[in-house]
Amino acid sequence: MILVTMLGLLFVTFIIGRVMPIDPVLSIVGERASKEVYDAAYLAMGLDKPLLVQFFVYLWDVIHGDFGQSLLNSRPVLEDIKRVFPATLELATLGTLMGVLIGVPLGVISAVKRDSWIDQITRVVALVGYSMPIFWLGLVGLLVFYGVLGWVGGPGRVGIFYVDIVPVVTGMILVDSALDGQWDVFRDALSHIVLPASILGYYSLAYISRMTRSFMLEQLGSEYITTARVKGLSEWTVITRHAFGNIKVQLITVIALSYASLLEGSVLTEIIFAWPGIGSYITTALLSADMNAVLGGTVVIGLVFVCLNVFSDLLYAFFDPRSRDDAL
Repeated sequence: MILVTMLGLLFVTFIIGRVMPIDPVLSIVGERASKEVYDAAYLAMGLDKPLLVQFFVYLWDVIHGDFGQSLLNSRPVLEDIKRVFPATLELATLGTLMGVLIGVPLGVISAVKRDSWIDQITRVVALVGYSMPIFWLGLVGLLVFYGVLGWVGGPGRVGIFYVDIVPVVTGMILVDSALDGQWDVFRDALSHIVLPASILGYYSLAYISRMTRSFMLEQLGSEYITTARVKGLSEWTVITRHAFGNIKVQLITVIALSYASLLEGSVLTEIIFAWPGIGSYITTALLSADMNAVLGGTVVIGLVFVCLNVFSDLLYAFFDPRSRDDAL
């Protein structure tokens, strides 16, 4: 199923890229090129072949780790993805951590204190975070916290003074600067990432807290919870061990989907904050008709979704013994 999913994703994206009203040849030769130059580039790119043949040629190259060359910079697409993906991974990971560490407790407390003022505030906060356009939050955040208050760094991953100072090990600037002992770079990078990560974290928090509250309310209304209370168990034990223990598997799916959505859906955030991640990379490539880069980025994002789903299944077996029994 993983192979079928990836093949289907690659096929659909490839066909859409080929039928879009964008001419990749013009991106190479320019609009003033002669017909002879245009035709030569057209044949060299293999665009004269049927779409199905073009797809299988591309698929064969992808299987061998060749995503083609970017039409913008003539570098291998895979090298570009290796360069930009760690930035998105770092940003999305921090955003997800914020969403989990704040959203799960809020959802649990909201369910336990149902219809209280805490519950009402939590629901409003979640509704605003889930409904507010993320690009608007980013612009307002930059205006208030960077432009007016000066509490955080501006767009980009680090200030101009710190660019290319830290050796690239993982591609994640916080990790690399810490490994190299460059704590001034670490502090500067942290000041730049905290705002976009907080905005993504708020979006993740809204989703996770709402789902956690819904799951907890379902469990707290069950008969086994009433039985546990009648037996004299403490409310803390009832909530943490029984109710929350039974929603762990559901939360795994919610958190995995939230993480995946931040990895592939942080395009607007990356553009607003000039964050050199895979979202802005794919967007720039799409606007420039660089379909090799678009296809390569799409395959990577699809692979991330698949890997997160597989990882969720493995966690199911860890938290739910019934899954292990079914597997055996």
